[in-house]
Amino acid sequence: MSSKILPLAAMEKILKQCGADRVSDKAKVALKTVVEEIADRIAVKAIQLAVHAGRKTVKARDIKLAAKG
Repeated sequence: MSSKILPLAAMEKILKQCGADRVSDKAKVALKTVVEEIADRIAVKAIQLAVHAGRKTVKARDIKLAAKG
């Protein structure tokens, strides 16, 4: 769905916070791709949950529930 939502600098920051000393450009791109794919799937499920509940507004609980499933 999306291709330029998350910045590569954020991916590097995440990897470094988790203990990486150095991060390649390909690793940043790979993490970005995976994270955005997961986020897209969670968003779609959360929207379905909100609609099923008769709401137009996606709430935090929809996101949390979608992420569990």
